[in-house]
Amino acid sequence: MTHFEYIFTHLIPTWFRSFEDNFRMWRDLITENYEPYVLLKDDDPFETTYDWFWTSINLDETYPKEFLEHLMQLAEDVRTGKEKVIPMDELYMERLKDLVGDLIEENDDGDV
Repeated sequence: MTHFEYIFTHLIPTWFRSFEDNFRMWRDLITENYEPYVLLKDDDPFETTYDWFWTSINLDETYPKEFLEHLMQLAEDVRTGKEKVIPMDELYMERLKDLVGDLIEENDDGDV
């Protein structure tokens, strides 16, 4: 990945997406559109939206060029068979449930 590709395929699109998300949250905060941000019935709608807005400003979703190159190489290694992939079949999931045990609580409707 060249620096040109990194800048124009990752950095700039990520910055625009972040600006758009921050502006949308600011707009929702100003127009009192709190519904998308409230998760629990006991949450204060204004406080939750306010916290989401300030948290979103501090988020940095850009990744270093070296990290992206490593991910691209890893994906290529998986695609070509250089890296072994362990499938997640039903037996794997049963073993995982045995290991986790009672750490996960399920509701009556099957949701965790």
